[in-house]
Amino acid sequence: MERRANLLVTTRRGDEEALCSEVWHLMREIGDEKAIVKRTPLRGIVQVITSIDPVAAVEKLRALLRKDPTLFRYSVRFIPIQRVIRADLDEMERAGAELCGMIGVDERFRVTLEKRMTELSSSDIIDCVARHIDRKVDLESPDKVVLVEIIGRWCGLSVIRPDGILNVPRELTGV
Repeated sequence: MERRANLLVTTRRGDEEALCSEVWHLMREIGDEKAIVKRTPLRGIVQVITSIDPVAAVEKLRALLRKDPTLFRYSVRFIPIQRVIRADLDEMERAGAELCGMIGVDERFRVTLEKRMTELSSSDIIDCVARHIDRKVDLESPDKVVLVEIIGRWCGLSVIRPDGILNVPRELTGV
């Protein structure tokens, strides 16, 4: 993952080139003429550098999907990334402390982790990120999700609503 990447998009393995083209066109449809779409070292995942706020971009893509689902042939999930740091436990702990301000005092949260190409333990990562977030934890029905996406030596972080990731198949089937 590149340090400037602020959107990850998944597809079926082997469809990365078609996905890059599709996402390039989709980003233009939602108003980002300068979006950069690149492959990652992993099959099935591409990264986007967009000038649109990534959370807003996901909402615009959701609206576009409802309007014209035929534009989404290869896209599976759109994952907003608000901050990219090194996948280092100390950096993740500092970032977790800063993310606390994005969660309301009365809001409940959970940490959702997806890690790839790393030896770091899931429990260590979650402990570091959540250590300084002095809000109530709710694994079943949180108000906010602290999303941790690790690809190799990079860690993408976001604080989003539980529906903040656009899952195209789920959205289309209503499940």
